[in-house]
Amino acid sequence: MSTKDEYVAKLKAQLDEWSTDIDELEVQANLAKAELKDKYAEQIAELKAKKTEAEGKVSELQDAAEEAWEEIKKGGESIWDTLKTTFNEAKSKFDK
Repeated sequence: MSTKDEYVAKLKAQLDEWSTDIDELEVQANLAKAELKDKYAEQIAELKAKKTEAEGKVSELQDAAEEAWEEIKKGGESIWDTLKTTFNEAKSKFDK
């Protein structure tokens, strides 16, 4: 991304997509057999926690001065990658 605003917009779009994914997973969890509901609830709670963490990073990026945002972006990339991996793993478990 070439600018802070474009980068933040991209992250916000991804967060919106993940919110929709979480909502869909919650519906699946509610329809699941009783023994799977607890497992799904744990995974959903983890996804929500990671999403909240990512939202904090997006806020931090938005509030950063222009000269500091690149540094914050670097630190946020690892969290973002972890969140993507967590979402993909959780979604794949729901598909099984």
